[in-house]
Amino acid sequence: MILEALGSALIGLALAWATARRLPHRLPARALVLSTGVGGALVGAFITHMTLGPGHPPAILLGALAVSAALLSLLLRPTHRLHRRQVPA
Repeated sequence: MILEALGSALIGLALAWATARRLPHRLPARALVLSTGVGGALVGAFITHMTLGPGHPPAILLGALAVSAALLSLLLRPTHRLHRRQVPA
């Protein structure tokens, strides 16, 4: 269980770091992004571990990756290039 938690935290940190490095203009502060990635991965690992039970490390790490990616996607802001087309009233 300790290795699953450590592995999922590292997955979340790596995903958050890559996201913050790739899209810095569309994200809030880097500390928030990194902590969201790690926290999401830990929550995802916990949920997957409680659902499947012990003995499924690849599935637990995949669940950690999925929840971390979902939470990081919620932090993204739209780009300024996307404008809604205004229809005259």
